[in-house]
Amino acid sequence: MSGSIVDVAVGVLVKPNGDVLLGQRPAGKPYEGYWEFPGGKVDPGETVLDALKREFLEELGLVIHSAQEWCGVEHVYPHAHVRLHFYISRDWSGEPQSLEGQAFAWQGAVGVEPLLPATIPLLQWLEQIRHDPQALP
Repeated sequence: MSGSIVDVAVGVLVKPNGDVLLGQRPAGKPYEGYWEFPGGKVDPGETVLDALKREFLEELGLVIHSAQEWCGVEHVYPHAHVRLHFYISRDWSGEPQSLEGQAFAWQGAVGVEPLLPATIPLLQWLEQIRHDPQALP
């Protein structure tokens, strides 16, 4: 493994009722079958927000109109050292589609398993903001 850090844009879509969208990693990817918030790698020269919008369009067919930066988490997996840039969006259009063959699910209290290890610590924070838009920066 090289010493480089991979920047990843991650989106937490929050419905008015507080439900959030989780996707399941498709077969053939590291941690296949694990659940995560959707997103993907930031390409060279791309902003994190642009990467987020591109990934949501490519993977789920959703158009993100606006998103707020939430938090950043670094996590070292066996296959990669990632820096996750989490954004929260309550402003998008479209219904999610499985464009890469992945499963996805709207969750209130998150009940799907297994979750990607980097996602687990965020769930407690997420509980605090799901129903309180004022809790965002």
